[in-house]
Amino acid sequence: MKKLSGKIAVVAGATRGAGRGIACMLGELGATVYCTGRSVRGRPASGANRPETIDETAEMVTSYGGVGIPVQVDHTAPAQVEALFRRVRDEQGRLDVLINDVWGGEKLIEWGKPFWELSLERMYTLMERAVYSHIITSRYGAPLMVEQRHGLIVEITDGDTLDYRGNFLYDLVKTSVIRLAYGMAQELKPHDVTAVAVTPGFLRSEEMLEHFGVTEANWQDGAKKEPHFIASETPYFVGRAVAALAADPNVAAKSGKALSSWGLSDEYNFSDIDGRQPHWGRYFAENVAQTR
Repeated sequence: MKKLSGKIAVVAGATRGAGRGIACMLGELGATVYCTGRSVRGRPASGANRPETIDETAEMVTSYGGVGIPVQVDHTAPAQVEALFRRVRDEQGRLDVLINDVWGGEKLIEWGKPFWELSLERMYTLMERAVYSHIITSRYGAPLMVEQRHGLIVEITDGDTLDYRGNFLYDLVKTSVIRLAYGMAQELKPHDVTAVAVTPGFLRSEEMLEHFGVTEANWQDGAKKEPHFIASETPYFVGRAVAALAADPNVAAKSGKALSSWGLSDEYNFSDIDGRQPHWGRYFAENVAQTR
């Protein structure tokens, strides 16, 4: 029997990238996964210039051994989020895992500009998409877990330290969701519900593959443009990290912490789907940090 058989998960932001990888690897362990996002087959989200959809993600979850259920949701719209969790309650009667991976900031970050030159409109939009949406989602998802006195909420971030992330707004968003996990952990602890933040390393997402002009089959060639790409990981690596947490009966001991895919790989001894065991933390210390 798979470790997550009978468990119910919601992955908010499952269209692509880490969200898709997490949904699939929860499915690999047998979970039923509600895959949410704005882009559905034939109707991409407004402003989205990517082909991935939640329908495809749900089909992938099922192909990995779980049950994938696509649900179109704008996680900045409270009524839509409330309806999502009402549906989960009606159809499943429980919620075991909630992943907050909504981002939507690809075209909003103004790299290379100091904060006093940043667009206020873009700031507000990104905070709404990448922070407020997480608060809304947890606001409506957590009550199911509190009622059953069981559950895991995972905030997906970038980095597990307070080191600056190169841009005022990007840094603010990614450290904010770490703090969300910490704050939720404090208030959920009396109810036996766990909240953590998890970061991938250098994520070899669909967008990054396209950016470097490679595919998963020849991804190493991307290192010709960016040498550090050689230490990258697929979205399924952080997916297996989250799945390992969801299957750990002692996960509450980690509540409130900021965790990493590579650190969890060391602890739970899982590999990426290509058989590698990338370790961005060690690579960064040896090859990046020393040059700064």
